[in-house]
Parts: sequence; structure tokens; C-alpha cells
Amino acid sequence: MAVWRQLYKRKAPPQMRSGLLVQILAYRIQEQAYGGLSAETRKRLHELARKLEANPRIELSGVVRIKPGTRLIRDWRGQSHCVTVLENGYEYAGKGYPSLSQIARLITGTRWSGPLFFGLRGKHAREDLNARRS
Repeated sequence: MAVWRQLYKRKAPPQMRSGLLVQILAYRIQEQAYGGLSAETRKRLHELARKLEANPRIELSGVVRIKPGTRLIRDWRGQSHCVTVLENGYEYAGKGYPSLSQIARLITGTRWSGPLFFGLRGKHAREDLNARRS
């Protein structure tokens, strides 16, 4: 309660699960230490909130948007693989591809989700995010 009062200048936190309360407090501490969300991110969140208010059943895209020029690197069976994000696709080993999944299949020889393989989604994304915070 004291930490909540200090961070939010309010007498008491709203009623919620303790785990969620801890996450909110941790975010606030990080926000004060490193800065808040960018104006672009706040704008995107407001747009998503308006869409959800208008239609709570709407499906929002879970696709991670990656800026062109970004390099995705994945080690697979002792070999490092580098993919460059283009305006309309990806470049791998000097060739262009429309999807990360095609590249993941080339590398592994099996059907893989490209975003999952390159750590943009799922378990790998969470692990990578946690590693960056350490």
C-alpha cells in the first residue's frame, strides 16, 4: 500500500489480484526509471482501445511490425542465420522471400512458423524479452 501511494499519489490501490498489482507497480517503477511509452505507441493503444470499444469481438492483428532494415539472427544447429527485413518481405542468403515461414522451412527442413522460429512470437519472444531486461 505504501509503495502504491508513493508511485500513484493515491491512498489505496483498486481491488485486484495481488499478482496483477505487483505487475502494475513494477511497470510504474520501470516507467519512472526509463521513461514511458512513445507518442506513437500511445496513439496505437488509443486506436486499439477505440476499436475494441466499438466492437469487443473484433480480432486485432497479432503481427509484430518490424522496421525495414532490421536484422533477425537465429542460431540453428550450430549455424547462425541472418534475415534482413525489407519493405515487402525478407532477404535471406541473398534471395528475397515473402514470408519468414518460408525461410524457417529452408533452414530447418520442416514446417515452422517463421515469427515463432525467429523469436517474434510465443515462448522465444518472452524469453528474449526477459533476457533483454536483465
